[in-house]
Order: sequence, then C-alpha cells, then structure tokens
Amino acid sequence: MKKEPDNDQQQNNDVMDNVNKIGTPNLPNVDNNIQFITIIGEIEGHNMSSSNKKTTKYEHIIPMLIAAMQDPKIEGLFIILNTAGGDVEAGLALSELINSVDKPKVSLVLGGGHSIGVPLATASDYSFIVPTAAMTIHPIRTTGLVIGVPQTFRYFEKMQKRISGFIIRTSKIDEKTLKNLMYATDELANDVGTILIGKEAVDYGLIDEVGGFSIALKKLNDLIEQKNL
Repeated sequence: MKKEPDNDQQQNNDVMDNVNKIGTPNLPNVDNNIQFITIIGEIEGHNMSSSNKKTTKYEHIIPMLIAAMQDPKIEGLFIILNTAGGDVEAGLALSELINSVDKPKVSLVLGGGHSIGVPLATASDYSFIVPTAAMTIHPIRTTGLVIGVPQTFRYFEKMQKRISGFIIRTSKIDEKTLKNLMYATDELANDVGTILIGKEAVDYGLIDEVGGFSIALKKLNDLIEQKNL
C-alpha cells in the first residue's frame, strides 16, 4: 500500500510544485491595501518570445491593473521593474494604463529599466531607482526585414515621438536632454544611446529619487494617506 505524505511533506511538495510552475514559493495570504506588480525580463506583446527567455506578458498585467482599479480595498500600486525592454507597443500601452490609474502609484527600478522599461518606470506618480540599477535610453529599432520606403521612416519617427512624449510628460527630463541621451554615440559600442546608473537617472530628471524597497513603500503609504485626507 502506498503511504500518504504527512502534512509537512505535503506542504513541501506544494511549495516545490509552485516553484516549478511560477518560480516562487507560496506567498503568505495577507490582506493588503497595495497591489504589487512585477515587470521582469522581456515585455512580450503580440508576438511570442523564445521559450528560453523570461518574459512579462502584457495580457497578464492588464487584467491585474483593471482589477486593482476596480477593487475598493486596493488603495495604491507598487510597480517593481527589472526589465530589458521588449515589445514597444505593448510596453507603451502598459505605461499609459498605469499612468491613467487614479490611485497612488510608485515604481522601483531594481536591476534594470531598459528601453521601453523607461516609460514604464516614469508612468507612476513617484519613481525610485536603487544605486546599482541601470536604464538604457536609445531610439527604437527593429529586427528582420525593413522595407526601405519613406513611410517606414515616418512610422518609426512617429513611434519615437510617442515614446519620447510620454517620458517627457511623466518625468522631469526636458526634450533636448532626452534627445541628447538617446542619440549619444560615445556610450554604447556600435550603437547609439546612453546608460544611466542609479543617481545619474535622478540627476537627469528621469527618476525622482534613489532608494530601495522600504523607502519606496513608505512613499506610497504617504501618498495613500494624502489622498485619504
């Protein structure tokens, strides 16, 4: 006869099953007035990323944002970023949706907030970056066959204006500074753009403050208290 696992063994099995499925152990079920949203790896949009990449699917994040907006118990959003960028349309759509939520929002850039991760970081009401995190600012680019006609250039030009306009609207950086960082030729090998690390992103007005999780969480709680006054 097969022996049934005891309670402790069953809990361990459940934890390991959860780790195998989503990469994290079971989290404690705590009533919270804050919705935590993590955006990691590559932003996956209309096209599937390769199976060996960690991705954040925008169709998973959108329902979370909608639910947080509609749930009266949720009073604030905490966005945690460690992304290499990805699908431009999907990333910009998520940025606009985050920005349009009328509950207090704070973002924290951990390892990186590169490429389309920049507007995702600035979409909140107040943004933080840890001292060692990096943000890469560069013009949009594509891979594969690009048809060399004027319409293609105008499409990329308009897309770039959409992204730049959002960043300028949601941060303290000015258009001239952003453009200079975007088209710098002495930062990246065989490419254009600029890498900002920690305080540099704050000095340029892209991010509001250098700080970690505790400071960012305190700021969000302060914003929630101010709104509830």
